[in-house]
Amino acid sequence: MKQSESPPPPALKNALHIRASRPGDHEQIAAVMNQPQVRRGTLRMPHTRPEEVLSWLEKPSEGGLQLVAERDGVILGAAGLHRQAGRRHHAAMLGMSVHDAHHRQGIGKALLSELIDAADKWLNIVRIELTVFTDNAAAIALYQAAGFEAEGIHHAYAFRDGKFADVLAMARIRKILADPVPFGTATPRD
Repeated sequence: MKQSESPPPPALKNALHIRASRPGDHEQIAAVMNQPQVRRGTLRMPHTRPEEVLSWLEKPSEGGLQLVAERDGVILGAAGLHRQAGRRHHAAMLGMSVHDAHHRQGIGKALLSELIDAADKWLNIVRIELTVFTDNAAAIALYQAAGFEAEGIHHAYAFRDGKFADVLAMARIRKILADPVPFGTATPRD
């Protein structure tokens, strides 16, 4: 802590803070992505270089959102919505990683909640989609609790641990009016 900074109030010390990622976060995000369980649960290659992370932090997807979860200045997780283009502009892919030593502490839930809130209230993203390895029961339960539904299994989707692994395709589709409300009508049609 710099001398000009005052210490955080006691109630905020050790609190989880969700914020937008910044290019300067690249070293800490790379450290999270290089955790063995994080790497096993994502499609990332081993040994993610901080420079790779810096590159995508400097060029985020248009209309998407990148967040980090930090406690006492240490990044414990990162997540993002990567908005699709053209006729799929209503959809975004979700990616999320939480440091191995901090699983089951509510970090993934906090990141996911913040992304869903932004998608619904600020970005007008109707469909959030993801893939998750079929053996990742904790992540599947988290996504289901947030309203994601299974859409199918992609067999032999990725090479992991020396063999091919299956993933579950999941999506959360925000309920929207199927038909526009006619001008002057107070309530939507059935």
